[in-house]
Amino acid sequence: MPTPDELAAKAIGERIQTIRERTGKSRDVIAGLVGRSPDWLRDVERGRLKNPPPLDLLLRIGQALGVRDLTEITGDHELLVGVSRHAGHPVVPAIREAIESVHLTPSPSPIDPAELRARVERAWRLWHTSTTPRADAGAMLPALIRDGRRAVRTLEGSERRAAAAALSGAYALSEQVLAWVADAPLLWLAADRCMSAAEDADDPVTLAAASWVLGNVWRATGREDDAYQLAADAVALLKPRLDGDQDAQALWGACQLHGAITAAKLGREGDALRGIDHAMGMARALPAGSAHPWTLFGIANTEISAVSVQVELRKSGGALDAASIVDPDAVPSVDRRARLWLELARAYSQQRDWFGTLGALRTGASVSEESMRCHPLARSLAGELVTRGGKIISRDSRALATQLGVTA
Repeated sequence: MPTPDELAAKAIGERIQTIRERTGKSRDVIAGLVGRSPDWLRDVERGRLKNPPPLDLLLRIGQALGVRDLTEITGDHELLVGVSRHAGHPVVPAIREAIESVHLTPSPSPIDPAELRARVERAWRLWHTSTTPRADAGAMLPALIRDGRRAVRTLEGSERRAAAAALSGAYALSEQVLAWVADAPLLWLAADRCMSAAEDADDPVTLAAASWVLGNVWRATGREDDAYQLAADAVALLKPRLDGDQDAQALWGACQLHGAITAAKLGREGDALRGIDHAMGMARALPAGSAHPWTLFGIANTEISAVSVQVELRKSGGALDAASIVDPDAVPSVDRRARLWLELARAYSQQRDWFGTLGALRTGASVSEESMRCHPLARSLAGELVTRGGKIISRDSRALATQLGVTA
């Protein structure tokens, strides 16, 4: 983060731009997180607005930038406003309470680790199959997290390790639910708890799954090199278990995909394409219909990741070619099906094909409006359509922006 001296005498917009650039965050992502267009944020940074953003928007910008208090943006040292407890979805407060609460006296009622695992797997199935995954799966998480924590505290031996593995799965799902709709500290805490529970489970497959979760958070928060190395370490951890263990095989493939997308973000095209190739080989080797409950790794998800890799490499033509072989109906997760259309929209926007961008975004919203509303890239693209798409699609662009909660 910039030092106070670096920000001294700067206007609010200049402070926002300095903090954003020093933390490696793009204008598109920050604009999407606050529900505005990239052009609006550019005008803020360059002081082109008649008045500075109101307090509520400054708070949202501060949260998106990860500042500790609003004075880093305003420069007004009499205004100390914390911005660390963001809730961009109704399920966030209850999940926060379950994760952050402290219970010194455990309940004596027994918890069956097998039943706990079955409940966690049901929550994951709901996450993948619901058109409102955050609302539906998120509603199950507080009780799962509380019961999992209680089980780990009260059980011993193999039962405790089984409960810890289930609890790791609950925290992993909470990371998926909280991504983009909660503040970074809570997201980090969920991922850290996921890894800690996996360590208590003392199981290589659970540890690799937790690495997949933590790596997603690292990649999303500017630690791409660390995320890539963690994926590689998880792949190595699983290698001795690949003979006949389908969960290990599926997670090995999922970690290859995670590493491929991360490598693409780093501009390492060779590593990215090798990761996709390795994952596809494993996906084709797995029995039809087999899937790890968290990742749903398989051929369809590998094909979607190939699209994402091309988009991250800014090879829009390659992304569209990769997307042409994907059967959306074969994608086993509604959220990821919506993400496929978001990746297509990104590819079209790289080509300045606003008709294609609009069509892909609208299709994604028809698959899961909640998923698109919650993703900053979808909101950013919707705002970009309003400001750059031209008059011929202006009405449809504004309707879509309103649907996704964007104010241009």
